[in-house]
Order: sequence, then C-alpha cells, then structure tokens
Amino acid sequence: MNWKYRANATLEGLTGYTLTRKLHKEPPKPPPPPPLELQRLPGDTVRPPVDPAHDRLLREPVFLLSSVRSGSTLLRVMLNSHSRVHSPIETHFRRITVGLGTDPVRQAMEALGHHHSDIEHIVWDRMLHRELTRSGKPILVEKTPSNVFVWRRIATCWPDARFIFLLRHPASIVQSWHEADPEKRPMEEAVPRTLSYMTYLEEARTHLDGLTMRYEQLVAEPEAELRRLCLFLGVEWEPGMLTYGNKEHGAFVKGIGDWRDKIRSGTVVAGRPLPAPDEVPEPLHEICRKWEYLSPGLNQSAQ
Repeated sequence: MNWKYRANATLEGLTGYTLTRKLHKEPPKPPPPPPLELQRLPGDTVRPPVDPAHDRLLREPVFLLSSVRSGSTLLRVMLNSHSRVHSPIETHFRRITVGLGTDPVRQAMEALGHHHSDIEHIVWDRMLHRELTRSGKPILVEKTPSNVFVWRRIATCWPDARFIFLLRHPASIVQSWHEADPEKRPMEEAVPRTLSYMTYLEEARTHLDGLTMRYEQLVAEPEAELRRLCLFLGVEWEPGMLTYGNKEHGAFVKGIGDWRDKIRSGTVVAGRPLPAPDEVPEPLHEICRKWEYLSPGLNQSAQ
C-alpha cells in the first residue's frame, strides 16, 4: 500500500473526503476562420462608384420601397404594363455577393482599387441592366420589399437613383401578412415582423427625395394616381396600365411577389375597409401618426 493510498484512506476515514488530482483543462480552441471566399477584403466600405462612367450601366434606376403586403406587386404590374417602363419580379439583388477565394484574386482586386462592396455593386448593376436591356424599355423600376433595410446602400450604389415610397395602413399590412399564410404567420408575430419594414421605410422616406403614394388611393383612384406617378417618371400616361391582366409580368410565385387570387384577377380590386383608430394595436400608433392614418377624414375617404 503506497503512501498516497494510506493518506487518502486516513483522510476519508476522518472527513469523508479524498484527494484527487485536478485535471488540467485545455482552453477552448478558437473557431477556424471562415473560408477565404467568405471573407471580406480588408478595409471594405460601402461607397459611391469610383468611376461612374464605367462602374455603372444603369442610369437613374427607380426603386419602389415599401413594406411587405402593401400592394407593391399591384403597382409593379401596372408600371410594367407601360411601354417605357420595365418592372420585373422581385430580384432580391441585394443578396447577391461575390466570393474571392484565392490570395491572388484578392491581391488583384485591391491593386485595381476595388473594395469588396464595389465589386458587388458592379454585379448588382450588371444584373439589373441585363433585365432592363432584355425588356427593350428605357426605365427600370425594381421592387423588393426587403430593399428598405438597405436603402442607404442602394442610394450609395446608384447616386442618381429615384425612389417611390408606397404606404398602406399599418394595421392592414399586419392583417394581410397574417392572412397570406395563417399557420406559419401567427398574429402574435405579425406586428413586430411587419413593423420593422415600416420603420425602415419611414427612415428612407425621411432621408431620400421621392414620390410618396398610398395603396388606398391607388385602388380607389388608380388613373389619377398613375398619372401622378407617370409625371414623376417623366413618361406619358397610358390607359393600358389599368388593364395589367392583358400583359405578361412573370409568374406570380410566393417569395418573389404576391401570388394570391386578388393579383391574379388582372384588374384593380377595392381595398379592405380601414380599421377604426381604437382597433389599431398600440405598437402601431406611432407609425400610424407619422403616416397620418389616425386621421378620421383619411379613414373615411380611403374606404
């Protein structure tokens, strides 16, 4: 019996405890770096085109900024029915990134003076320009609701961009978002999910010049509203914008635009009655005030 065993036996008899060696734990290893193609170039910043004449093909692109469930697909197909305006499906172009997977290509891009964001902007511009040129029309109007979250980057990428802001009663947005997929979009999630879009839209509307439109006015007086929009775009009004169902606009598919029966009807359908002020959830009160939807006069005229 060695001395360690005897000492432990004595200690256990007296105290009930034994001595054990504390195991030395290795410190956790840091996670490995991401693959090179997922790493941004050092010093990457979002900035305007360094050489606008060569870095951008699009001239004065138009971006329709809105929350989800605001009637942006309806306005898109009306615009796309114009002989001079191309408004494609939601392209989600802001999600397009570039991977620089070797040291030589990264070295080359830096030597050419490109930030990582610069290269992405060139790809974005080229992709949207291809869409426009294939249409044979001179004016692009892109609408992807999530663009509201990157309005600053869009305005930086295209300094000559123009903007349309489409508003809708916030409570109607919430209800429509829920109804589009009731099982996967419960009402308790509807307010915070849609309010984030509205908040960024209002931020963009505050900082950018552009034309503000309301969904309620668009469906109540479509010709008058489209005439106003055509004036903003610098094109003549065309009656065919009202009968968008006679033209091809791409598939109405979930994920890249509205897909429900109302938009498939091919005609402008009246909007739902607006809620009374006391029916609006409290978290929406501030945005309702900013958008002037708590005015009784507006509620009555929009119905």
